[in-house]
Amino acid sequence: MAPARSGGALADPVDPTGRPVDAAALTELAERLQARCLEKGWTVGTAESCTGGLVASAITTVPGSSGYFLGAIVSYADRIKEEVLGVPAAVLAGHGAVSAQVARAMAEGARARLGVDLAVAVTGVAGPDGGSAAKPVGLTYIATAGPDGIDARRFLWSGDRAANQYASAAACLERLLERVAGTGRDEAIEPPPAAG
Repeated sequence: MAPARSGGALADPVDPTGRPVDAAALTELAERLQARCLEKGWTVGTAESCTGGLVASAITTVPGSSGYFLGAIVSYADRIKEEVLGVPAAVLAGHGAVSAQVARAMAEGARARLGVDLAVAVTGVAGPDGGSAAKPVGLTYIATAGPDGIDARRFLWSGDRAANQYASAAACLERLLERVAGTGRDEAIEPPPAAG
């Protein structure tokens, strides 16, 4: 979790396991992801909202990323989520852009539109504005969609905007690593729809 606010300067952002996150840490995660994806022959794509392309940037920092990374969609506006990623308007209206339902739809849309084996999507309230009692600053949902289904996880960061974005990007890369390794399956994964 990102550092708590405490009346002064914030510590460096940390990832879900408590490790500090900076550009070098994101690059290290991306290097590990690249090695696993190339070994397994998997392709990856991203759909990003609150991170504004930070996950894709970390991935493409690593030479050779074109061997597995096919592309990214930065869908900051709801209209782009709907028109480009195919997030249903009813899902956006019923749950709001920052929700597990929208994250799932973004991941499914990215996987389909980019034609990748595995997609990650992230949506959240990076701050400093935009939060509410129900959806505070730092609330983030990350979903992954792959051959074995889709899942979404909820995170609540407590840093400033940059810390929340870095923590979210690190969590995206960690989730991709877990899914590629086959260790990311949990009860939250829904199987892909049956072919009809």
